Amino acid sequence: MMITTEAALLTAVNEPLEFTEIRVDDPEPNEVRLAVSNVGLCHSDLHYMTGTVGADLPVVVGHEVAGVVESVGSAVTSLRPGDRVVGALTPSCGLCRNCQAGHSTQCQRVRQIRQRPRPAFQLPGGQVVERLGDVGAFSRHTLMRENALVKMPDEVGLHVGCLLSCCIITGVGAVFRGAQVRPGATVAVIGCGGVGSAIIQGARLAGASAIVAVDLDYARLAAARTYGATHVVNGAVDVATEIRKTLGDGVDYSFEAVGSARTAATALSVLRATGTACLVGIAPDGTDLTVPASDFFFGEKRLIGSYMGSGHAREDITQFARLYLQGRLLLDEMVTDVIPFREIYKGFEAMGSGEVTRIVADLTV
Repeated sequence: MMITTEAALLTAVNEPLEFTEIRVDDPEPNEVRLAVSNVGLCHSDLHYMTGTVGADLPVVVGHEVAGVVESVGSAVTSLRPGDRVVGALTPSCGLCRNCQAGHSTQCQRVRQIRQRPRPAFQLPGGQVVERLGDVGAFSRHTLMRENALVKMPDEVGLHVGCLLSCCIITGVGAVFRGAQVRPGATVAVIGCGGVGSAIIQGARLAGASAIVAVDLDYARLAAARTYGATHVVNGAVDVATEIRKTLGDGVDYSFEAVGSARTAATALSVLRATGTACLVGIAPDGTDLTVPASDFFFGEKRLIGSYMGSGHAREDITQFARLYLQGRLLLDEMVTDVIPFREIYKGFEAMGSGEVTRIVADLTV
């Protein structure tokens, strides 16, 4: 039956989230209703909260989600109530050209498969409430498709498992599936927050021979060494010059995890000839890039993008959970703090600090 729960509602940009009761619909046949336990606070949420990326209001943001299955739709076969799961932002049809080619994050039917006959969230008076990415994780309960959830081993705590849902799949996936970093290659990572830290770990797992972390904050650069960076550069200097002093002619791969035209240009500038720059950070609406054509014609450089890990989210999340249990993927170290649901505003305020890699909200308290 439809239930009433508490959610943090974004009703206006640059205004505090409003904690209020909403009504959550019954699961459709292929859906699961989730009792949300933990949500990682992501800079993507801030884009919507500050209006740099547009969204229909009112909306429940939050997407880096983990929880416990509360109820399932009639066609769900792989999950049952009580299962511990993490979400994948990119449900796929499995049938379109992109899905069949192994690019499920670019499913051509994603809008169609996300459609429901009734709103998932409503206010008690009947007003429709939108959900960011059709997740809306800043709610104590939400609805997700069966193929957008991954069952977790009991040994993976959901307060760290939620990171697999976004920053880990995005960062590590960009290394393996997006840029396809080869063993022994040299890598630069520009922006060392949550996603950047995951990219550094991915480069370490891929066997990179040098990993240069670039950030403006010394605390983040120090943390980057924990995750596998072999060199650090403060972004206030001429980054390309500093990297070439150390590595000669630049790096084989660079990753931009900030989301700005300036850092995207830096990512291209630090490459050696034939290198690949991979843009991972979400830029504000209307951001355009200006790049020198000679880099492509004479230097044979490549500029690519990677969205949510560029691959099979459910398969990759399962494998990354195994790497965590083997001690090869660091998640506990990335969780700076776990805070109560009603204090998420404090978490967002703290995200500008270099002391923070990821703050996780606990929706069970």
